[in-house]
Amino acid sequence: MFSVKKITCLLFVLCFSARIADARPAPSNIVIDAKTGEVLYSKNPNTRRYPASLTKLMTLYITFEALEQGLIKKDDELKVSRTAANRSPSRLGLIPGDTITVAEAIDALIVKSANDCATVLAEGLGYSEPLFAEKMTEVAQTLGMKNTVFKNASGLPNRKQITTARDMVTLAAALYYHFPQYYDLFSKREFTYKDKTYYSHNNILKSFEGADGMKTGYIAAAGFNIITSAWRDGERVIAVALGYNTQDERDQAVARLMEKGFRKLAQNNADKPHTTYVKLDSEDFRLTAEPAFGGNDDESGKKAEKAEQAEKTSPDAVWMVQIGAFSNYAKARVYAQKIRRRYQRLSSRNVRVQPAENNSTIVYRSQLFSLTKDNAQAICKDLQKENKSCIVLPMEQKQQLAMAE
Repeated sequence: MFSVKKITCLLFVLCFSARIADARPAPSNIVIDAKTGEVLYSKNPNTRRYPASLTKLMTLYITFEALEQGLIKKDDELKVSRTAANRSPSRLGLIPGDTITVAEAIDALIVKSANDCATVLAEGLGYSEPLFAEKMTEVAQTLGMKNTVFKNASGLPNRKQITTARDMVTLAAALYYHFPQYYDLFSKREFTYKDKTYYSHNNILKSFEGADGMKTGYIAAAGFNIITSAWRDGERVIAVALGYNTQDERDQAVARLMEKGFRKLAQNNADKPHTTYVKLDSEDFRLTAEPAFGGNDDESGKKAEKAEQAEKTSPDAVWMVQIGAFSNYAKARVYAQKIRRRYQRLSSRNVRVQPAENNSTIVYRSQLFSLTKDNAQAICKDLQKENKSCIVLPMEQKQQLAMAE
């Protein structure tokens, strides 16, 4: 039976939560075509808000990068510090001095959203958590997440830890493209640690056809957040919904968002021209735009899309400008997007990052393509005024620039 004191406390919490909800901005959402990065629908995508546990996706991005670089291994035992063990719920309940493997910590972040394991990973990679947060922000900027600042590895409340729906979809797409070998982890619905089984909070994995990731999050100041992706009939969408008042409201919103994305892709595909292929290093690469995440939304992109369509319908739009070659896919994409934004006629669909072999090393070539020869030459001439490298080529011709630093 509840005491008067308990009931009073409960009413206070409910009233306080309602006031926070009223103070939050309207929800933000965005859905993109994962293949091209085209924004299929968005609303308030640039509103700054708190990421909550979606923060853990950046912790995982850096962890996956460390695994690929051989800095850590999945079976490495990471020590649990007192700082990590004292993290607020949600947590796995680790005890100071215990150890947990990298693989177990990753599962705990994805399924349980364990804040103690987020700190364990940050410290296991050789950082204090504040220094790790600086690294997270640095990586975010490299990926093009220009409105994001991280202050911890977990998403626990911090007024200075902010992001946007557009930045979060950029991070989700980067995880999908940069670490496909780990992406299936995001579809896990349960995991077992020390004979106890934990279950995912992500109900979309069960309720939405084709859903296969990624992460939910909640703190009072943020509301209910989610990043998710789904695959149907050869198409993939990635969606972000932030700032909802209840879990059900959020889940319904993101399901509608993804359905809207698939409908728009089906409509686009009805008029899509035949895709051509070139043989490159024994693998087929499509002559279509590589993902250009966080591109023009429905409102700001109308002019660019109109100009792009006029350009592409021209029979002479068979030229490209090769503007750089990088050892890192993310750097190549970020650079191509940076250059593309300088030219009002171009949209994300004019951007391509093409892998190629150079002296037994894979390089990533940044290109602006589907241009008329005059426009390609004008862009290159403009870039050369600033001593930037570029080559104007027919789209079917294959040349390489020297590796960029």
